Amino acid sequence: MTEVVHFQRKPRPFGNYSLESYFKSIRELAPADIRINLKISRFESRGLWRRIYNVIEAAFSQKQVNHVTGDVHFLTLLMNRKKTLLTILDCGRLKELSGIRLKLFKYFWFTLPAKKAAFITVISLATRDDLLQHIHYDPARIRVIYVNIPDLYRPSEKPFNEARPLILQVGTARNKNLERIIPALEGLSCRYRILGPLTEAHSALLKKHKLEYEHIDRVDTDAEVFDLYKSCDIVSFASTVEGFGMPILEGNATGRVVVTGNTSSMPEIAADAACLVDPWDIESIRNGFRKVIADPDYRNQLIRNGFDNVKRFNGNLIAGQYFELYRELARKSLS
Repeated sequence: MTEVVHFQRKPRPFGNYSLESYFKSIRELAPADIRINLKISRFESRGLWRRIYNVIEAAFSQKQVNHVTGDVHFLTLLMNRKKTLLTILDCGRLKELSGIRLKLFKYFWFTLPAKKAAFITVISLATRDDLLQHIHYDPARIRVIYVNIPDLYRPSEKPFNEARPLILQVGTARNKNLERIIPALEGLSCRYRILGPLTEAHSALLKKHKLEYEHIDRVDTDAEVFDLYKSCDIVSFASTVEGFGMPILEGNATGRVVVTGNTSSMPEIAADAACLVDPWDIESIRNGFRKVIADPDYRNQLIRNGFDNVKRFNGNLIAGQYFELYRELARKSLS
């Protein structure tokens, strides 16, 4: 029996829970020879002393395989390197910082945790390539394991509203690119539904560009998120950077046309199942939305491609890659 611990962040009250859902699905598929326990950090990842406590607590909770599942990389610091696996979701924060803050964050969130990990998993080739630009680490010990699409997401037929399509915006963080998507939609006959908290700057942009919009600050269940996909006509995900891009697949699986960015991991995840636009160019974004609205043949082909695309992200296939890595790490830790 291989004993594994999933070390997980303590979620924030209004956080994103996709990470938790992802590894929950892995645990649910564990075979008879692998037992996975969950260890959630006592404190949120804020402040020096809270983080130090979480590091010490994690050190006393180690098993045969210790898997730090992302976002709290520093939990590896007191762990047995031979037994430790670290998942890195993206390197986006490194692009937002500068000066001493960048150096400190890079050292304590990437460089030092990586030194304490026998293997690293990343969720896309783009994340792997990005990571290797920031740290020195043996590429052979970095494994790309995609995120699986939850079984909840299934085809849901809905006639496309060509006159006034409903565009679902998934997420409002800086990388979600609302400051360019909002002006790109100006003048288009559409409705804009936004999932995520809005800043005053977002509200000012929506007013300036005269968009008809609806704002949903948060939802509490995966089923509620699925309902939002089912009711929309287009999924908007023209981010500037993504470690993966789950809304692309959620839109694909539901049978909705997706407009996404042509940078970082998004082309890798979307393949030929989304309209790719330059997220830095407002006109490119506008033209993408215009094309999927005006060209039903193109739109329907993307939707058909989407149903094929999600097959690459089968839960059993992806979970099996983790289980093989757990077994390999357990064997190596004994040698």
